[in-house]
This record gives sequence, structure tokens and C-alpha cells, in this order.
Amino acid sequence: MYEYINGPVAELTPTYAVLDAAGVGYYLNISLETYAALEGAQQAKLFVHYVVREDAQVLYGFATRAERELFRLLIGVSGVGGNTARTILSTYSPADLQNIITTGNAVLLKNVKGLGLKTAQKIIVELSGKLTGLEPGETLPGTAAAQTEEALAALTMLGFNKSAAEKALRTAVRTAPGATTEELVRLALKEL
Repeated sequence: MYEYINGPVAELTPTYAVLDAAGVGYYLNISLETYAALEGAQQAKLFVHYVVREDAQVLYGFATRAERELFRLLIGVSGVGGNTARTILSTYSPADLQNIITTGNAVLLKNVKGLGLKTAQKIIVELSGKLTGLEPGETLPGTAAAQTEEALAALTMLGFNKSAAEKALRTAVRTAPGATTEELVRLALKEL
């Protein structure tokens, strides 16, 4: 129903954020990964997953599409609810979680608070083949995750190698913190 919510950050805690979009405050449950990306930000764009239950309607917010997609894959596993998936994403970054699932490291995954070995093994078995093609959506320091993600997508669509584009974007972010997506692409192109 909702793709993303964009607006000023009215309130931010390690477990939730309130975004003011056109005068309406949206309460979004977030992971620590998203909290770290939003810390100190005045404005934010969070990708949303909307859950309707008998007793509640819940919004989950994510700094990147990749984190949201991992969340959706996790809640698709029987026995893993929204709060458990959020705890997993708070414990491990999307890249680390993908690595844990790909390598089948259930012992490391069960270190998540409230997650047992059987559930960890179930997550690995059910998601091991589903992670191909899912980008980690790395957040580069000093700029909004969405802008960086869009700039990286634009550079790879232009035919540049992903790792070279990421390196050029890091340089662009250091050169011009707070640059727009277009400015990031231009600066990165100069580096490539």
C-alpha cells in the first residue's frame, strides 16, 4: 500500500521514528541499522512495510530497499514475526545477514535475542536460495541512504562496475557531504 514516506523527522528513537508527511505524523517501527542511518537527520525517506492484523495496523520503516526486502523475506518464514525480523536486522547489517544465510551459519544467527537454533536453521534453509540478486544497499557515511542508493543504481545502469561505482561514490560523499543524487552521480563520474 505504501512504498515510502518522506518528510521531516519529528521524533527518533532506536526503536521507532515519527515522520511528518504533509502534517500527518507516521509512527514507523525501525531497526538499529535504520536508526544509525537517520541519526542527526532533519529530513528522511523511509521505505515502508505495512502490516494489518486483527488487533493493530503497523508500519515498519527502512533506510534502504534492500533492508526492507530482507525484512519481507524474514517474515515470510514460518515462526518469524515483524518484531523478530526487526531484532535480527538490528543485530546484523543486511550485508552481514546475507553472508550468515549464504554460509549457513545458524550458530551465529541464533545469537539474536529470542531466536532459537531451530528457527535460525529454518531461516537459513528457507532463505538460502532467495538471496541471489538482492543488493546489500550499503549506506555510505555522511549522506542519505536513499540518495546514495539511487546514485549507485544510476552508475550501474550506465554500465560501470558496482565496486568501482561504490568507491567513486565514497570519494564523492567525502568531497561534497549532503550532495543531491544528481551531484553525487556527476562527482562519481569524474572519479571513474
